[in-house]
Amino acid sequence: MSPNLDSPVQTQMAVAPFKSPLGGEFKRMEGKATGRRRVFVQTETGCVLGMELDRSDNAHTVKRRLQLALHFPIEESSLTFGDMVLKNDLSAIRNDSPLLLTRNTMHRSSSTPCLSPTGRDNQQRDWSGPIEILGKSSSFAKTKQLVKEIVKAMKAGVEPLPVHGGLGGAYYFRNNRGESVAIVKPTDEEPFAPNNPKGFVGKGLGQPGLKRSVRVGETGFREVAAYLLDYDHFANVPPTALVKITHSIFNVNDGVNVNKPNNKRQFVSKIASFQQFIPHDFDASDHGTSSFPVATVHRIGILDVRIFNTDRHAGNLLVRKLDGVGRFGQVELIPIDHGLCLPESLEDPYFEWIHWPQASIPFSDDELEYIEKLDPIRDSEMLRSELPMIREACLRVLVLCTIFLKEAATYGLCLAEIGEMMTREFRSDEEEPSELEVVCIEARRLVAEKELPSPGVEVDDDEFQFEIDYEDTGYDYNPKMPFSDCMNRNPFHVPFGANGRTPLSKLEESIEEEEESSGEEEKISPDLLPTINKETISKLSMSLKTTSLGEKNLKYPSFSGPKQESSSSGHRSANEQLPTSVSFVKLADMNEEEWAMFLEKFQELLLPAFAKRKSVTIGQRQRQRLGTSCQF
Repeated sequence: MSPNLDSPVQTQMAVAPFKSPLGGEFKRMEGKATGRRRVFVQTETGCVLGMELDRSDNAHTVKRRLQLALHFPIEESSLTFGDMVLKNDLSAIRNDSPLLLTRNTMHRSSSTPCLSPTGRDNQQRDWSGPIEILGKSSSFAKTKQLVKEIVKAMKAGVEPLPVHGGLGGAYYFRNNRGESVAIVKPTDEEPFAPNNPKGFVGKGLGQPGLKRSVRVGETGFREVAAYLLDYDHFANVPPTALVKITHSIFNVNDGVNVNKPNNKRQFVSKIASFQQFIPHDFDASDHGTSSFPVATVHRIGILDVRIFNTDRHAGNLLVRKLDGVGRFGQVELIPIDHGLCLPESLEDPYFEWIHWPQASIPFSDDELEYIEKLDPIRDSEMLRSELPMIREACLRVLVLCTIFLKEAATYGLCLAEIGEMMTREFRSDEEEPSELEVVCIEARRLVAEKELPSPGVEVDDDEFQFEIDYEDTGYDYNPKMPFSDCMNRNPFHVPFGANGRTPLSKLEESIEEEEESSGEEEKISPDLLPTINKETISKLSMSLKTTSLGEKNLKYPSFSGPKQESSSSGHRSANEQLPTSVSFVKLADMNEEEWAMFLEKFQELLLPAFAKRKSVTIGQRQRQRLGTSCQF
């Protein structure tokens, strides 16, 4: 039965029953009055409420409005915006920003009810449209066009379709002709999120997810970041935006939804990534790689290196045949699913292309020119402007990897060699740091030596925990070990599958329930800002004047905690499924001065590391990377 399109707009939020929000005129809150901004507040269980902020509003008034509208408990709660914990001052919040309300209590529940508001709460109603783009970038022009098509189709009764594959909730939204034009992934339906429709639950928004350095609910803005960083559509990433979207198809798990009427449509608002759907013939796992153009593989690889993609498997490389005269057998690759890029710390990346023959072909002049023009400072400033909720730790990883790519390409390394230097090695069933991480370890050691205080100066133990962190990993790194010895320990990557790791797409086939010992929490710091050299250090100091430097000891739990009970019958808890991930080196715990010094040392150490890699590659030519034909 089609929805009542003429019904008035009702409050749009997760888990409360609504009439259709598609009819009538919407009261658009564009923040036209001076000092007024529209924000979308999301609870850790997925509830979303749009509201307008006055200049006099503070975090407490926002929480109070949320409590009145959603009946959500606000005692011992924190309102956060990326790295910032909001208190009295909300001046840093921009129009259309997504905020997250989390509860500080130790025993969080993924079944917190969100009840329907009563008549006295009308002033808290969310009057936004069915699809609202969060952000005003000019890059979202194509997305705006798609939104118009989809809203028109929704009013005509064209329903979206759920995506049955993958670990998270995703939906194809269609146009009037019934064609899929966009894929929408709600943040609260990600793997392990409260409303995941496929049984992978057990964590609240903001806790560690599939990767311990990528939090639940934060893959959406990473999808957008990958698109924004793909300058000139170099790697062919489809247009992507972060949206607030309302529809009845979205999932709300039992326990969260305690107020669902029988046999009635329930309209639910979600924060989600919104990506243009690209028609294709198959993905890279269904097609031989020899027909993939070298330039296309290089361009995708360059993006993956920049954003430290931890999940580039064949399933998220779409393949489309190019028809036409003289194009027989030619294909186009479309990279998708970038939610696990830009982690908060270095992990083990997954590059499907690392052993493809195309990756061993030297970069072309055009590719080298593109790499040379990359500016990590500009990239960071752009992301901070377009995605203000992005964590500074993610931007540090972007800066580090961009510097590494630029220096490696200048030295003459090919894409495969660069990928191998970033990939960890497995020996005797143990994970060892990558060559990139070894360089970072040595750079941190040099910074620590230079920063050692003179005798008689008291030192806070928390400031120098780097060596202690390594005692828990089982890696016998000695801070006094010569750098050449470090490099000799890890000269080459030994493949297991593609790069020693099972792709996340295969997780469902390899789930193991295992008890894990209680682990210590890791510290991350929000006061992170990238820089490169002496010329940009001054730029760093200026920009830090507008950056909050407080709360250096913000903590979050890792996967090494005890197993949790699943919140719903038949649902699998996050901690029942994933083994502990090792962190060999941290970037987030350095202050401004240490970070600047670290990058200087890092760049100095790259040349001997590249030389070592080249010598190893020459000595290993028997691997015959070019043993199969590829399209040049």
